[in-house]
Order: sequence, then C-alpha cells, then structure tokens
Amino acid sequence: MKDKTKKAFDYAGSKGGLYDDIITGTGFIGSIVSNVIWKMDKNKDREYQRLATRPIPDGFSGKLLEVPVGTGILTMPIYKDLTGADITCLDYSNEMMSHAEKRAKDMDIKNISFCQGDVGKLPFEDNTFDIVLSMNGLHVFPDKDAAFSELYRVLKPGGTFCGCTYIEGECKRTDWFIKTSYVPKGYFNPPFDTKDSLLNRLQNMYTTAKVETVLSEGCFECVK
Repeated sequence: MKDKTKKAFDYAGSKGGLYDDIITGTGFIGSIVSNVIWKMDKNKDREYQRLATRPIPDGFSGKLLEVPVGTGILTMPIYKDLTGADITCLDYSNEMMSHAEKRAKDMDIKNISFCQGDVGKLPFEDNTFDIVLSMNGLHVFPDKDAAFSELYRVLKPGGTFCGCTYIEGECKRTDWFIKTSYVPKGYFNPPFDTKDSLLNRLQNMYTTAKVETVLSEGCFECVK
C-alpha cells in the first residue's frame, strides 16, 4: 500500500502546478475539483487552511515539524515570516518534496530543512518539536495508528499538534468521490475518521484537543 501511495504522489508531484491548483482550489481545474468534489469555494478553502495553521503564533521561534510537506504551497508563505524558527519538513515522496524545496529557495527561506521519510517511523528523537503540523496528510497515511503515535512521540510536552484531514460523514458527495476515485488511485487510504472519532482519538492522546469542521475538512488543535 505504501508503494502505491508513493507512486500516486510521485505522479502528482510531476504535475506540480496542477497539484497546487487542486490543493488550493485555484485555477480552472482546481476550482472545479474544489467545487464538485469538496463543495468548497474560495472562502471555505481559505477558512480550513486558516483553522489548520491558526495555532502557529506570529513570530514563533521554536522547532516546528511539518509532515507531510507536499509541495509546500500552503505553508511556505507562513514560514517566510517565521525567521527565528527551526523548521523541518518531511515527505514520503521526493518528487513532491522537491517542489517544496524549490519554493523555499525561491522565497529565500533559509531556516528550513527537508527530509524524505516515513511518518510511521520518524527519524527524530522523542520530545523534539514545539509544534507538529500535518495538513491533508492523515487521510493519506496507510498505518494511521503508527502515524498518530509517531507524531505524538516527537512532540514536546506542552507542545502543539495541529493541522487538518479529510473526515467522512460530513458530505455524501465528497465521501462518494473519495471512495470511488481517490482510494483506488492510492491518494487516500482507509479507514477514515469521522469528526467524533477523530476528536475521541485526539482526546485520548492529548491533554487538550478540539476539532472544527469546514465541510469534509476536520481542523484540529491539540496540546500534549
């Protein structure tokens, strides 16, 4: 399953500009995908992205890990202003990550490093990061229990885990497209959380946890 997912995202990475449009809901094709599959418009796209990254404070100067970074289209504009932070970005697909590396270089972001790796076996010590961010990644990971466990492990006590993920049960149209298209192609991997099951999972792991939804996007904020 990991190989299938890696191939899917290596292919998506080879179509970097198109992937960026789809993930941001911009451009002709991106707008169609956002509206038809996700029932999103530009305002809803911006809202879930805002909620997912809201816990990152202005002027943050600690250690931050993003998994997966993808092409960096959603987060490099944020990192550009975090000049005092120590930022690490990991992705399973080198093809995807190469776009993020180029974007960081073009934006002159110097306080950032990139690492190819598996979220189920992160190459970092326990209690390393002040913030762990995962945007649109948890629904991709084949072994979700391992992913949640590893992301928790590398987060410092008192640190923040935040981001967003697809949740089922909020929009029948989206659920149908995920089941019939995204899953067979390897872009998403079941089982998927509902809003309630995601909240329960996070509350059982973290000191505090909350989940807000924008249609089928579940945006979470947790403190270890």
